[in-house]
Amino acid sequence: MMASVQWAWSLDGWIILVGAFAAVSAALLGNFLVLRRMSMLGDAITHAVLPGIATAFFITQSRDSLTMFIGAVVVGILTAFFTEWIRNAGNVDEGASMGVVFTSLFALGLVLLVQTADNVDLDPYCVLYGAIELAPLDTMDFFGNEIPRAAVILGAVTLINILFVILFFKELRLTSFDPALATTMGYSAKLMHYALMVLVSVTAVASFESVGSILVVAMFVVPPATAYMLTDRLGIMILLSAIIAAASAISGHAMAITVPTWLGFGSTTTAGMIAVATGIIFLLAATFSPTHGVVVKAVRRQVLSMTILCDDIVAFLFRAEEIDHRTPTAEELQENLLATNRALKIALMLLRRSGELQAGTTSLHLTDTGRRRGQRLVRSHRLWEQYLVDRAGRETDRIHDQAERFEHFTDRELREQLAEQTDGPTEDPHGRPIPDEH
Repeated sequence: MMASVQWAWSLDGWIILVGAFAAVSAALLGNFLVLRRMSMLGDAITHAVLPGIATAFFITQSRDSLTMFIGAVVVGILTAFFTEWIRNAGNVDEGASMGVVFTSLFALGLVLLVQTADNVDLDPYCVLYGAIELAPLDTMDFFGNEIPRAAVILGAVTLINILFVILFFKELRLTSFDPALATTMGYSAKLMHYALMVLVSVTAVASFESVGSILVVAMFVVPPATAYMLTDRLGIMILLSAIIAAASAISGHAMAITVPTWLGFGSTTTAGMIAVATGIIFLLAATFSPTHGVVVKAVRRQVLSMTILCDDIVAFLFRAEEIDHRTPTAEELQENLLATNRALKIALMLLRRSGELQAGTTSLHLTDTGRRRGQRLVRSHRLWEQYLVDRAGRETDRIHDQAERFEHFTDRELREQLAEQTDGPTEDPHGRPIPDEH
């Protein structure tokens, strides 16, 4: 029988708080990286700062956090500068310039870090995966209270990022969506770019010791990308990304200490499970988002397809009554509308339920409601044909298919405009009568 997991809030609470600070601080800036199509730049900076950490140790022979922090931030800023310089000087794609800079610096950093680790306890894996579980043990005096140093540093970084986003929201929005317009309005797009890159570097480096570079990369991209799928408003997107990041930190730590016990293991790294948690949230958003979700889009396509098929059935039956004064069979409908037998049965059932086809019979007779719908569709179709001939100069033998597509999305107001533009015709270009609106 597996032992139950015991929570110690003096440890777990601080771990969650440190993870939340790291996630939220990265997500706030990540919104603008995603909007600028620069998601890889966060990845580049978080990897490229490794030579700064190693170089700082070589110069000072000390593992002092402030020294390494400064060295890493300097290299992070240089990464953004070199990326921009290569892109402009070489006239290459931004992704290619980022790839050149970050892979070169990352490789150099790993070499230097491994060489350093031979003589001193600098663990390369700690830089990649972090040691958030140990964060509560490294404390500092904060106004008379012993607070984990990582919580103080990341809390300060989070506050700085919040203030930056709030104070420069208008400038960030303008330079993200239209840098040229921002420049003409007196806002320096380049200055905002480098200010953002400085804070991205600071955030990445501040998070290294606690959560490692892998989680920072995830938080720069995944919460903003998830929020982007849920809303089209920037302010709400930023707020949602912060909420998603914090929720990922909480659920990630809970998963790290509970999920492995289901499989008979002790626990796993919190930083890794936070990344897993935010990935799960992204998958849920990608699947069920009301605007961009895969399932919702599939349902909407099916609903639209069925609506169009119902339109085609009603219009076909109306034309048959109008021209031949007869009722087509289901086989004729299927042959002419190129519908599958299953789709046709569903469409006929829906039309009977909506009262547009006579219920309780297999015959295909339109009710008054169905006849009015068919009249509107046929009127829309023939007005479009007349408009395409009169205003677009199309040949009469090439207008049916276009009018067939347009008729499904034509409301009464548009029909009135079409009639006005074509001088209120009573017949279409083929000589068929255009039904009256009433």
